[in-house]
Amino acid sequence: MDALGNLDDLDTPCVLVDLDQAEVNIVRHQAYLASHGIAARPHIKTHKTVELARAQIAAGAVGLTCQKLGEAEVMAAAGFTDILLTYNIVGARKLARLKALNAHIRVGVVADSAAVVEGLATAGFSDPARPLRVLVECDTGARRCGVADPAAAAALARRIQAAPGLSFGGLMTYPPNGGTAAVQAFMGDARALLDAAGLPCPTITSGGSPDMWRAHEAPVITEYRAGTYIYNDRSLVERGVCSWSDCALCVLATVVSVPAADRAVIDAGSKVLTTDPMGLTGHGHVMGRSDLAIDRLSEEHGCVQAMGGSVGLSVGQRLRIVPNHACVVSNMVDRAVALRNGVPVGELAIAARGRVT
Repeated sequence: MDALGNLDDLDTPCVLVDLDQAEVNIVRHQAYLASHGIAARPHIKTHKTVELARAQIAAGAVGLTCQKLGEAEVMAAAGFTDILLTYNIVGARKLARLKALNAHIRVGVVADSAAVVEGLATAGFSDPARPLRVLVECDTGARRCGVADPAAAAALARRIQAAPGLSFGGLMTYPPNGGTAAVQAFMGDARALLDAAGLPCPTITSGGSPDMWRAHEAPVITEYRAGTYIYNDRSLVERGVCSWSDCALCVLATVVSVPAADRAVIDAGSKVLTTDPMGLTGHGHVMGRSDLAIDRLSEEHGCVQAMGGSVGLSVGQRLRIVPNHACVVSNMVDRAVALRNGVPVGELAIAARGRVT
């Protein structure tokens, strides 16, 4: 990376990534999982960069998790060879892309219905040496996708194993916050049913950064998928998962107006900070100023409100803001500014940005 000068030289708003802190976050969680005999398969949806995916693999991750085919195609083109897609793949065009991907790398996908399995089976994964690995997605309380109970999981697993060109790869879930005990109960029952049917279950994979330090409380799992952990964000700090010093991503913004004693306006609006609340009030944390709230966003304006007293800001002043949800902010920009020892050292290309199909 080529140095970019100092922070004062940067145009704002811009996304800053502290590479030193990101690497600490990667190594720390990898070590935790390894100490409990759990494989790490980090989700690239948070950073969407080739460089940080390489750092995750170098730290010991067994492979990557992607949410969409487009993300997986970017990572495969960059040389990654083991990718799990935690999303139902539906439709002829997507199935053709999946077949092409599976011909070159080890791919896993998920399914939560017979309809999805039938679509996968008709896509023509005909090479006996490269069957498509399919995991059953299980709903352990998040009420998003997933089969509703262990019996349904076992039944769908049998259907996958019997389908041409497919191989049952295990069980997958994305639980709600605080759902670790439910994961253990559901997956334990499902695995018992699979054992009784004589069907091996190679992988039981769970995920979620909010409960990333509680993964060991569900010893049934063999693999964990965390995404936000690499950067951390306001949502994780507010849940007590990490501290502000653990946050590796922030938005650098400039004060462009101070129209009232208790209010200022910054040049970062919804097109950078996003309107994703993550169950919080406001749209980010101003580092070093817990007395300020970013209470309103329009597209290019962020309104900073003092919570009692004066806002204490002036036009031209720079602020660092930890967003509510780092994953969404990554997808808002083509490049982020990389820092080492607090100094800009180059740019990170958000290579999988916008790959939503």
